[in-house]
Amino acid sequence: AQILGIIVRKEKPALEEQKDDLVLTIARNKRTLIDLDNEILRLLNESRGSLLEDDELFATLQKSRQTSTLVKESLSNAEVTEIEIDMARQEYQPAAERASILFFVLMDMSKIDPMYVFSLAAYILLFTQSIERSPKHQIVAERIRNINDYHTYAMYKNTCRGLFEKHKLLFSIHMTAQILSNAGRLVEEEYNFILKGGIVVDKQGQAPNPSPGWINEQSWDNITELDKVPGFHGIIDSFESSTKSWHVWYATTTPETEDLVGEWNDKLTDFQKICVVRCLRADRVSFCLTQFIINALGPRYVEPPVLDLKVTFEESIAQTPLIFVLSPGVDPTQSLLSLAEQVKMASRMFSLSLGQGQAPVATKMIMDGIRDGNWVFLANCHLSLSWMPTLDKIIATMQTMKLHKRFRLWLSSSPHPDFPISILQTGIKMTTEPPRGIKANMKRLYNNVNAANFDLAVNTSKYKKLLFALCFFHTILLERKKFLQLGWNVVYSFNDSDFEVSESLLLLYLNEYEETPWGALKYLIAGVNYGGHVTDDWDRRLLTTYINQFYCDETLKTPKHRLSSLPNYFIPHDGDLQSYLDQIQQFPNFDKPEAFGQHPNADIASLIGETRLLFETLVSMQVQAAASAGESKETKVLKLANDIYLSTPDELNYEQTAKLIGLNRMPLEVVLLQEIERYNALLRRMKRHLLDVQKGIKGLVVMSTELEDIYQSIFDGRVPLVWLKAYASEKPLAAWSRDLVFRIEHFGQWARTLRPPTLFWLAAYTFPTGFITAVLQTSARATRTPIDELGWDFYVFVEEDAAAARIVREGGGVYVRNLYLEGGGWIRKSQCLCDPSPMELVTPMPVIHFKPVEQMKKRTRGVYACPSYYYPQRAGSYIIAVDLKAGSEKADYWIKRGTALLLSLSL
Repeated sequence: AQILGIIVRKEKPALEEQKDDLVLTIARNKRTLIDLDNEILRLLNESRGSLLEDDELFATLQKSRQTSTLVKESLSNAEVTEIEIDMARQEYQPAAERASILFFVLMDMSKIDPMYVFSLAAYILLFTQSIERSPKHQIVAERIRNINDYHTYAMYKNTCRGLFEKHKLLFSIHMTAQILSNAGRLVEEEYNFILKGGIVVDKQGQAPNPSPGWINEQSWDNITELDKVPGFHGIIDSFESSTKSWHVWYATTTPETEDLVGEWNDKLTDFQKICVVRCLRADRVSFCLTQFIINALGPRYVEPPVLDLKVTFEESIAQTPLIFVLSPGVDPTQSLLSLAEQVKMASRMFSLSLGQGQAPVATKMIMDGIRDGNWVFLANCHLSLSWMPTLDKIIATMQTMKLHKRFRLWLSSSPHPDFPISILQTGIKMTTEPPRGIKANMKRLYNNVNAANFDLAVNTSKYKKLLFALCFFHTILLERKKFLQLGWNVVYSFNDSDFEVSESLLLLYLNEYEETPWGALKYLIAGVNYGGHVTDDWDRRLLTTYINQFYCDETLKTPKHRLSSLPNYFIPHDGDLQSYLDQIQQFPNFDKPEAFGQHPNADIASLIGETRLLFETLVSMQVQAAASAGESKETKVLKLANDIYLSTPDELNYEQTAKLIGLNRMPLEVVLLQEIERYNALLRRMKRHLLDVQKGIKGLVVMSTELEDIYQSIFDGRVPLVWLKAYASEKPLAAWSRDLVFRIEHFGQWARTLRPPTLFWLAAYTFPTGFITAVLQTSARATRTPIDELGWDFYVFVEEDAAAARIVREGGGVYVRNLYLEGGGWIRKSQCLCDPSPMELVTPMPVIHFKPVEQMKKRTRGVYACPSYYYPQRAGSYIIAVDLKAGSEKADYWIKRGTALLLSLSL
């Protein structure tokens, strides 16, 4: 109603004034009636004699009757007129609805980042500007269309300025979905399927997978659940009868642009086709959704405008703070200084990096700026959160003060939940992010290189070559994070300061020594400078591999020395600064994975990871959304909770197992008892929660905060966080529930008979490193060798798992099954690493014999020390390094590929 009033007041001011006058008239008339009633009651109360003899009362009653009749007639006419006016105002209801939808889309963004906070006042101002600036039209329907188009894009453009790059597509998807949903043009069940995929807890009634070789378990779950969605009935039959045709479609580079198999291409809408792509090729869904946005709203909603600091400044006023939301490795100071020079404010710009003891200086700086018309830049507000409430009060006071019109308050802060919301709502937010891609980063670095250093170098040619290699090294480290777990185990904030210090060290040491001091340069640049950020040992190994590749004799001796396996990237001939910029300009605009030493599959893996994150975030923004039209949210959760409860296995008998073992316990038996304890605690917790959720839905118990979280997680198909405390996992709820059954089975037979499994499933252990240590302890006792002198020898079987299980065990140790190789392939016959096939993101490994040996006897030549991790999220989940034959490549090749073993997958 508030937004509708704003539109009508702008479009038909006379109508809105009439509406306002009527509201006042109606209120005044009702007040008059109340006053008359009160006057009569007063006279009745004060009357002392006969009521019939009270002349004043009689006169008042007469007057009241006449006035009441007139007022009631006026009131009746006014209310009829009000209805007519409201009907006229309703013409503009579609514009009010669109504006309301967009505002709530903005509100949803605050759920994904604490800095994405927007105020109603600022939104209404933007909406008012949209009404004023949008094209006029005599026909109301056309005028509404113009307002909607103009305001939707104005809101998108203004919001994108304050969003990180990774959230811009997400924002467009959410906005498009909400607009279409309100218009009745989005099938909620189909949209929810795209976000959540298929959830299958009980596989007993599921159709068998016709081709497990290329349709993985999760994909088949998606297909079988999609078959239940209206419009998709019979798609299972199509996969069973046309498996080869579907495989051809699946294996294409861009399946979203290819025709679907058989009748499905003509039968499905463009949006429904996204559901099919979602089933098999999650890496292509973001491209499908981009096209979905283009079809619904237009291409400009997938092309976020580039931040223009000058335009943003011109849109601001002195009372409005301008806030840079920082991302790692980016400092907006230089951009702000350049702007200050453009608008002739360089001499009146004052900067201060906030921190301990800087509050009084900052306050004085702001007050001086308000008086003198200065620019004040307070950097790193997140480092002075205790002073932020004071700054909040200063900014609130500024709204009513008379400020110098040239004054501006610039702030910068990393995202932080404690940053004052009111400052974020008052200010204009801008995100700062580094450019993407090798070419853009190299160009930026070389634009900041001091050409005078070329003349300062004793050996100019050597310095120029190593400087170019250093730039490429820095860029590779920055850009490698796009490969997610195949890039770095931990995301690091390498920044321009690292490069500048390394550049200075390079010049200093080359001038100091006649022979190139490779050892010192590598240690200071990679070990100390960049290495100071690195906290993971395997990431440090990668860093060392890169510096060894770029800083070697071949870099100086080989003309046009290649910096990667691709021919595009090489060190050019000596020249001036511009010649190097010209060479960088020849680099490709889009980076192939091979530029980083990665396999083309790495792009697919990173796209799948990004898509999964996109879906999880969109689902988190839908917390209050209703379930599909077919069944209510409560019904769906009730059914899923019951299915999971029925499939949850019984607890293992700890007391019986402990009694069978006795008091003299071997290391592996201790591990068994510990695992039984942990799993029993999880099973008890799960069953209690699942029963309570079902009771809560039926209204039998109060839904606590914990139960509400579990309820929402079940609806979203996510494992509740309280269950994940037992062991980490990235699996969706359905796959996690099935996996739990297999884990309990792994320990069940062992617990009952005390006979350890022939093949151990390492992923089943909640604490695998404890199991590994127990194996070492067992061997140490058997061989009477100190445990710290033992290492590991690994033998990978040629045989399949079933055949390997029949082989007699020799030499101690354990045989481990169900490990997966990521970032590489495996030649079973040669027992060595190789490149994976296209689309082969993980490779199941044969059984591996983990055999404890004395460390001095360990093989090292032609071997790649392959780290193994508990699950795909590698940070903090390292288990053990497994030696694998490197095959035809050196170990460095696999290090750059991010090749690793995984105990469990995310599917």
